[in-house]
Amino acid sequence: MFGAVSLLSMLEAKTVLAAGDKQPPILANVMTPDTALKRLTDGNKRYASGKSNIRDFSKTRVALAKGQNPYASILSCADSRVTPELCFDEGRGDLFVNRLAGNFVTPDILASIEYGSAVLGASVIMVLGHSECGAIKAAIDADKNHTDYPGHIQSITTALNPAVKAGLKNGGDLLNATTLENIKMNVAILKDSAPLLRKLVQDKKLIVVGGLYHLDTGKVDLVA
Repeated sequence: MFGAVSLLSMLEAKTVLAAGDKQPPILANVMTPDTALKRLTDGNKRYASGKSNIRDFSKTRVALAKGQNPYASILSCADSRVTPELCFDEGRGDLFVNRLAGNFVTPDILASIEYGSAVLGASVIMVLGHSECGAIKAAIDADKNHTDYPGHIQSITTALNPAVKAGLKNGGDLLNATTLENIKMNVAILKDSAPLLRKLVQDKKLIVVGGLYHLDTGKVDLVA
């Protein structure tokens, strides 16, 4: 977690940046939460329909070497089939991506996401789960069959167990229900995270949403 002094210094630096002393590298990324969410969803529509923008990354290298100005933070699963920059049709410097198997909040992940919004100015956070998630499947297996996974993998299934329990109460397809519950639970955690994120949400400078990425279609449905 960032210390109080260092975090204060970064926030002061952001204030100076906003005052115009030093322009951020991507001016178009300064936007309201609603506009930021629309940009995400529009980008996904392009990606899912096979109409993603063609990008020349060499044109942005010099600007991005001087700093970053992402408009959105993504808490995504580490699954190699899920790539937020691709599925939202964005370039480097646009998304502040945090990834781990099961897309759930840990202390380190929370600190990183706080940095993304409080310091870098991302005005939307999306918890991005996906279909056929291996971490969710493992958590269900651990709950139903008491499977004990090796190394530190068991810590993932333990963290996801509350979502499994909630999914069981919903009935129907347990994998889908657990995936959705996990997204919703972590959206709620981030919205209510004091002191930084909760205050930004209350001040309407930040929105926290949940998305479900479908591996077979590339579409992201908003679910929370």
